[in-house]
Amino acid sequence: MSRVWDIPVNDSTRVRDVRVAVGEACAQARLDPRRADVAALVGTELATNLVKHADGGRVVVELVETPTPAADPRRSSVQVLSLDHGPGIADVTAALSDGYSTVDASLGAGLGTCRRISNDFDLHSVRGRGTVAVARIDHEPAPRPSARRQPPEGPRAGGVNLPLARDEYSGDAWGWVRTDGLVTLMLADGLGHGAKAALASDTAVEELRRAAHLPPTDILRRLHTALRPTRGAAVAVAQLDVPAQQLRFAGVGNIGARLHAAGSWRSLVSRPGIVGAHFPATVPVTQLPWQTDSLLVLHSDGLPSRWTPPHEPDLLTHTPAVVAAAILRDASSAARPLRDDSSVAVLAPDRRIRAHDRRP
Repeated sequence: MSRVWDIPVNDSTRVRDVRVAVGEACAQARLDPRRADVAALVGTELATNLVKHADGGRVVVELVETPTPAADPRRSSVQVLSLDHGPGIADVTAALSDGYSTVDASLGAGLGTCRRISNDFDLHSVRGRGTVAVARIDHEPAPRPSARRQPPEGPRAGGVNLPLARDEYSGDAWGWVRTDGLVTLMLADGLGHGAKAALASDTAVEELRRAAHLPPTDILRRLHTALRPTRGAAVAVAQLDVPAQQLRFAGVGNIGARLHAAGSWRSLVSRPGIVGAHFPATVPVTQLPWQTDSLLVLHSDGLPSRWTPPHEPDLLTHTPAVVAAAILRDASSAARPLRDDSSVAVLAPDRRIRAHDRRP
């Protein structure tokens, strides 16, 4: 099972805690020392910015996987996410300039260097509401950017996972697989929380790699068999047929799903039940066209049931992990804390058009 490190950063002493967490994540992902040093630098800069500019926030460190064919060996990357409810960044372009830093205690790298040395980096900031930044560090350095912009690589997925009360393990997990013109995204919420719930959701992610070529209902049935030795889980599967531009959705249990298209949001409904324990006799499949502005959000029940979808057009053009993190941040506050393991996974077209977007 993969750990999740959720570190509150309210003063400079917590910057060291972030570095320790990043180091532990790199060891678990088996990154070599050079890549681990890169991850440590990124984590230190993001944590230091929270202290100096945002009056505190949190850094979440977790392992994520980039989609690979099922036959290829799995390799985890380290994702470092910072989020805050601070004043926001007045000039994002300047802040993302390489070497720019207004922090006396900074290592001198700044957000621009974090963007350059990460394999994937994106940031969203709104004055008066706060900032979200997400960096991913892979086993290999990012390729040098070419002078000519590369074409979009197709739909991408990203997400964030927060354990209840900063527990060591989250009972939620998400994964995605590309195969034969299909992009399949799954989110699982193991029954309860903690290590045993994490075992159920991690088992679902493992089985997804072997079953992603199947239709969503068949995937859920395969997962039902695989999860029988576990507590079971609520699971939702969204599968995009890229050539046909059709999205198919099916779910069992209380995983929330909302689709943004043509400027509005609609909810997608799952069937009651527990995958691995109480599987329904029938599981309906919702099929909808996938449009140029489509964006799908899957979330566990750790989010408030009446969370408000984002209506900022700019946010929806950011990478899926940033969208997911912003949804989690805005759904909670000190007065309304998250009440369970909470995860959000997002599927969206590849819209990386800004100069600070890092193509993996």
